[in-house]
Amino acid sequence: MFRVEELTKRFAGGAGAGPLTLTLQRGATYALIGPSGCGKSTFLRLLNGLQTPDSGLIEFDGQPVIPANVAAIRRRIGYVIQDGGLFPHLSARRNVSLQAEFVGWGRARIEARIAALRDLVQLPDDLLDRDPARLSGGQRQRVSLMRALMLDPAALLLDEPLGALDPMIRAELQDDLQRIFRELEKTVVLVTHDLAEASHFSRDILLMADGRVVQRGSLAELTSQPASEFVERFVTAQRSLHAEASA
Repeated sequence: MFRVEELTKRFAGGAGAGPLTLTLQRGATYALIGPSGCGKSTFLRLLNGLQTPDSGLIEFDGQPVIPANVAAIRRRIGYVIQDGGLFPHLSARRNVSLQAEFVGWGRARIEARIAALRDLVQLPDDLLDRDPARLSGGQRQRVSLMRALMLDPAALLLDEPLGALDPMIRAELQDDLQRIFRELEKTVVLVTHDLAEASHFSRDILLMADGRVVQRGSLAELTSQPASEFVERFVTAQRSLHAEASA
């Protein structure tokens, strides 16, 4: 689904992504994890063409992600950011339907799709007529997921979608998202800062540092066969954080 070769992106401050060479298969779920500033979010924005690489190649479903076709490719990639990123002046329903209206869907088709997505994310219909400020954090994320899935994209990118939620809502949404990913069988790339959450969603975890993937594998592999001292320290720190939280 995604093929990346020698991809690089650099910013004036030095942070960025690359060089990266990897393949993400159709229908699989991947978790990107790493410390702040390691390039996770940059990599996600490069995948859907929101940022242009300095060098290298990105292909989506056999097509290069380049300015000439990036608009069409974005309509095939759903994108969810932290806290939803909903338009505050529009109702939840209009936030969900906006892209479909833009590409010319009829009202009956739009309403049928909204009903199907509402059932998928388990959101009561009356909440869709509220503006985002009158929704809880978890409800906003469900609406954001509906919006990302409205055009039935082939791939779904999620940038720390649960990071701003309290622990109880986060745990509930983790289970719901896992169910949704399983039902839809789309290619999913999810960014998180939590190793336990990464392993909840995927057996294929990509641990990043300084813009590169320093180890790729399951939680068991990262734990028992760390590829470097950094990987070992990262896993140990994550364990310590969860131990403190449990205590």
